[in-house]
Amino acid sequence: MALLSIANLTHAFGDVITLDGVNLTVERGEHVGLVGVNGCGKSTLMKIIAGLGGLSADAGQVQLARGARAGYLTQDPDLNLDHTLREEASVAFAGLWELHKRLDDVSHQMADPAVAEDPDQLEALLKQYEQLQHKMEAAGGYAVDHRIDATLHGLGLGDEVFNVKVGDLSGGQKGRLALAKLLLTDPDLLLLDEPTNHLDIAGRRWLEEYLAGYRGAVIVISHDRWLLDRSVTKIYELTQGRLEEYPGNYRKYRTLRRERIEHLWREYGKQQEMIKREQAFIDRYRAGQRSKQASGREKRLERYKRDQTMEKPIDLDTMNLHLAPNTRSGDIVVTVDGLSKGYEGKPLFEPFDFTLKRGQRLGIIGPNGAGKTTLVRCLLGELDADTGRSRVGAQVEIGYYRQTHEHLDLSQTIIEYLRRITGSEQGARDLAGAFLFSGDAQDKPLSVLSGGERARVVLAGLVSGGHNMLVLDEPTNHLDIPSAERLEDSLRIYAQPPKGYGSNILGGGTLILITHDRMLLDNVVDQLLILDGRGGLRHFLGTYSEYLESNPPELLDAGEETKPAAAPKVEPKPAPAPKKKTSGGGKYSVMSDAKLESRIMQVEKDLAAVDEQLADPEVYRDGEKVRRLQQQRDKLAVELEPLEEEWLRRAE
Repeated sequence: MALLSIANLTHAFGDVITLDGVNLTVERGEHVGLVGVNGCGKSTLMKIIAGLGGLSADAGQVQLARGARAGYLTQDPDLNLDHTLREEASVAFAGLWELHKRLDDVSHQMADPAVAEDPDQLEALLKQYEQLQHKMEAAGGYAVDHRIDATLHGLGLGDEVFNVKVGDLSGGQKGRLALAKLLLTDPDLLLLDEPTNHLDIAGRRWLEEYLAGYRGAVIVISHDRWLLDRSVTKIYELTQGRLEEYPGNYRKYRTLRRERIEHLWREYGKQQEMIKREQAFIDRYRAGQRSKQASGREKRLERYKRDQTMEKPIDLDTMNLHLAPNTRSGDIVVTVDGLSKGYEGKPLFEPFDFTLKRGQRLGIIGPNGAGKTTLVRCLLGELDADTGRSRVGAQVEIGYYRQTHEHLDLSQTIIEYLRRITGSEQGARDLAGAFLFSGDAQDKPLSVLSGGERARVVLAGLVSGGHNMLVLDEPTNHLDIPSAERLEDSLRIYAQPPKGYGSNILGGGTLILITHDRMLLDNVVDQLLILDGRGGLRHFLGTYSEYLESNPPELLDAGEETKPAAAPKVEPKPAPAPKKKTSGGGKYSVMSDAKLESRIMQVEKDLAAVDEQLADPEVYRDGEKVRRLQQQRDKLAVELEPLEEEWLRRAE
């Protein structure tokens, strides 16, 4: 039986139909992505599945397998503001902490001398202890502290915020805490709505690895194409209230979708040609000797048009985005000499030298809070550096897309904002239309727009500016996937000089890009500045993929890399599939065969010694000793697993 079954689901907000006969089946352990333009109803579908937000289907059925649990990442998480971050994360294991307490109670009872003299009572308590121990092991045992810390670290929440009250956390930190709590509950069905919103690249990489090893089913809504490429095996596209299924990851979906749309257009064209031929025959012979034949064909054509006519295929609306410089800058666009900056004694980046030339495409990456935006503002002269200087070259005209849009006058309408740039009413309306604002929507004030709509307005202004240098700070944060891909295509072309012309023709533009969108990075930039969050800065010539290939994993993120902690098995779930053999590269891969075998033998010996003590009934007179032994055993078991995997990999 499927884990989740949805049949003929419909839902509407007033007269607007958001879901129109949706059908969806998710098997146990299946990972699927849900895509579609902003506002198409993806989050509505997720909330109906989760039974949250006061939403329910107008018609149709949503059925979750008996005994299965669904967990939903909400955009407005319910957190206890009086807890510390670490305390709130541990709430995910409330049931386990209760088992711990009951186990301690039984241990203390067994330690009572009176109980020790009553064999029947002692035997009953031992049986109860074994049952509780079994439940604890199934729920994660004593290793949950490691899982909590590893999950928080992986999502970019370090030890320094563990004791901070939830109420004092930033919005991004609360979002990451909510994601951590959900992952720690390990539900059978994980419903993730934009889980990467508050994650830097390191956090996104960690989440990918976690989802890759997650044994439960997953439905994820995400604009992160890189995440979808590596975390799902099926894509559902929601358009006009209906779901279209595509097997494979995101790249496969794009190929199959293009082929499907092309096929639909061919079939639609053939059908329209046939209808035109039939109608021409009917019009020609409506009167005359063949009128009876024409009348019969007209009736058949009407039935055909009523019952079999295809709807005109539609493609996703995308921005009409064309970026091109109006003037040519000098060959040297930015020169940096010994530039450094820090705050409150903490260096953001230590002194460095750098030159950016016309037509180059620079990506700036690093953890949240590493100083990426500060670095750009120092490069442009908006902020004073601590040491050194930065110079912008001759005839450089800068277009700056700011992540927070704090420069906007929110009382202005879309047309008023664009008219200041284009200089004319008609030019502003044409530009607004090219960015998917039509009719009355063009006269909306900026204050009522969504994040994605506001991003499109600012991008529209950049398009008409004709700048020969673009500085973009997280430009895809609020864009849906089609708009992000249109921006990506435009940026690739923007920095390329025109082909087939003489040497005096205008060259390409220059780009500085801050983004966590790894697909955008990989497809657009040709060099990187990498901030490590500790004051270090590196310059790498090449694409993002080339950077990943040329650096060991421990150098890719700031600080010590945190691997996702293995999630315990959750019932009801099928038996886990055989484990994949590792391809090498783990921390034990550098060990010699002799050292690896020696370490495995030592860990096994230590495990046997602990098990021997736990088999002694006298041990259970001391509850604290039992607890220490069990913790020691859990740690040894966690260490043994990767050792054995590395040994098996070498043996094969």
